[in-house]
Amino acid sequence: MKLAKTPEEYFEATASQLDILEKLRSILLNTELVEKMKWGIPTYCLGNKNVVGIGAFKTYAGLWFFNGVFLKDEAKVLINAQEGKTKGMRQWRFTSLEDLNEPLIVSYLEEAIQNQRDGKEVKPEKKPLIIPDELKEALASSSQLSESFESLSLSCRREYAEYVLEAKRMDTKQKRLEKIIPMILEHVGLNDRYR
Repeated sequence: MKLAKTPEEYFEATASQLDILEKLRSILLNTELVEKMKWGIPTYCLGNKNVVGIGAFKTYAGLWFFNGVFLKDEAKVLINAQEGKTKGMRQWRFTSLEDLNEPLIVSYLEEAIQNQRDGKEVKPEKKPLIIPDELKEALASSSQLSESFESLSLSCRREYAEYVLEAKRMDTKQKRLEKIIPMILEHVGLNDRYR
């Protein structure tokens, strides 16, 4: 599916849940949150911080609270859609217009806004940089390569290391190493062309 550029485009593409989406949007537009399009979905922000998004699937539409883990959830309506993977985000699903309790939704939105003002947010965990033996050997054999590698940002170094580390077969590791050495020497990141 093509990423929508406007809420209207998104709603048109998810017509099966249009009534729920439009109602949720009207509630959100009555808050101080600013509507933006991010990742092709309507996202509502306080300053430059994402607070809540709305989205639709075949059988439901919902609100995605980016830092929903901090909400009290006294009504027990929030779920973690990817248990064990998602740290902060929580969703609230609606299957019909009758499921929408506007005063309750507004109270959750007000709490989410206040939490954002208070700076409550889940910080991403920093993964350690694990350099595979094959890359270590290549770095040890060339001071120029080693200096170039060290001059890259931590995230770029991590991308290169993981790219080699994820290969299961030794010949695949070697091919990947041959591919990335010129890139490292040029001081470019593995995924720069996609950014």
